[in-house]
Amino acid sequence: LTEAVRRRPYCVILLDEVEKAHPEVFNVLLQLLDEGRLTDGQGRTVDFTNVVLIMTSNLPGDPRDYFKPEFVNRIDDIVRFSELTEADLERIVTIQLEGITKRLADRRIALHVTEAAQRALAHEGFDPAYGARPLKRVIQRELADRLALAILEGTYAEGDTVSVDVDTEGQLVLR
Repeated sequence: LTEAVRRRPYCVILLDEVEKAHPEVFNVLLQLLDEGRLTDGQGRTVDFTNVVLIMTSNLPGDPRDYFKPEFVNRIDDIVRFSELTEADLERIVTIQLEGITKRLADRRIALHVTEAAQRALAHEGFDPAYGARPLKRVIQRELADRLALAILEGTYAEGDTVSVDVDTEGQLVLR
C-alpha cells in the first residue's frame, strides 16, 4: 500500500468489506487516519494526506456498534445506503435488459420482455443480504444463456422478435 501511494500520492483507495480485515490492519489504519502517513517495513514514511480513503462494509445496523470507538472517531463521514427493494431491482432489471437488447440488435434480433417477466426476474433475483449480485446471475441464467442457446440452435435469426413472458407457473417463456 505504501509503495503504491509513494508512486501515486494523489489517489483513491478502496478497502472493500473492511469489517473482514485482520485486527492488525485496523492498527495500521488507526495510524494512517490519525497521522496521515504510514511507515513501511523498510522504515520509509509515506504521506497519505492527498489520498481519499473509502471503506465499504456490509454490516447490518450501525457501524459504531461493530468497530472500536477510536477507529470510528477517526472517520470523517459514514454514508449509509438503504437496502435494495424489489422496486429497485425492477429498475436494475430494466438496465440489464438494455444491454441484452443492444447485443441482440447487433444481430438484428428484437427483444420484448413483458412487465410480468421483468417482475419475475426481479422477484427471483431479490436477496436483501446480497444486493443485486444474485439478480445479475438470474438474468444471465434464465434469459441471456437461453437466448444464446436458442440463437445457436437456429430458433431465432436475423429479423426475428423474441418475446419473453411468464407462464402460469411463473417460469420465463421465450417465444
